[in-house]
Amino acid sequence: MLISISKMLRDLAYLFYPIHCAACNNPLHKNERILCTYCRHELPLGNFHNVNAKKIEKVFYGRIKIENATSLFIFHKDSLVQNLIHNLKYRGQEEIGEELGKWLGRELSQIRDYKSIDFIVPVPLHKKRLQERGYNQVEKFGIEIAKKLNAEYINSVLKKKSYTKKQSKRGRFNRWTNTVETFDTQNESLLINKHILLVDDIVTTGATIESCVNALKPISGIKISIATMAITV
Repeated sequence: MLISISKMLRDLAYLFYPIHCAACNNPLHKNERILCTYCRHELPLGNFHNVNAKKIEKVFYGRIKIENATSLFIFHKDSLVQNLIHNLKYRGQEEIGEELGKWLGRELSQIRDYKSIDFIVPVPLHKKRLQERGYNQVEKFGIEIAKKLNAEYINSVLKKKSYTKKQSKRGRFNRWTNTVETFDTQNESLLINKHILLVDDIVTTGATIESCVNALKPISGIKISIATMAITV
């Protein structure tokens, strides 16, 4: 009887306050979570970890040494993916990061190259930006991937050194020059001889990832792979 009343109340709440898809903003059906069935099929999957690995590695070729690299989605302007990232970063919908982490984590757990990951390390926000936003948009993404890979999520090594203005309206070259050498490390001994997966939301020029890798690479024996929610190709 109690379960029946609880279900009735949930159904009533949904009737008056429907939950909307984080990508297309249409109301979700009761059996859908975060994304509607349509968007789950329409979102442009990168599939880099299965068949297109070399495409994403070319972004960093000649700049940094990485073991593996993947992105869940391909990013285009004015797209469903852009809506997702925007809602995650600027509208407080942290559950998007959690859902995408579960999605990508399930796929990576089936790939041999990712089974040796020891730690998941997020690209950090500057403490001022973190205070403004209230959360790091890649935290839940990274935590869920860590669970799927039986790895440890650790956010106490990489630190952003300088506060920079928002990047969204800058040109590609200006975004690159504005992010060079803005990261530092601490507690480096934790990552000696470890394979880490560096996670972020979106790769555009690759400058942010490059800066992070350059900060981490002096650590003895470290191996670095990359996973992001989306990439512009």
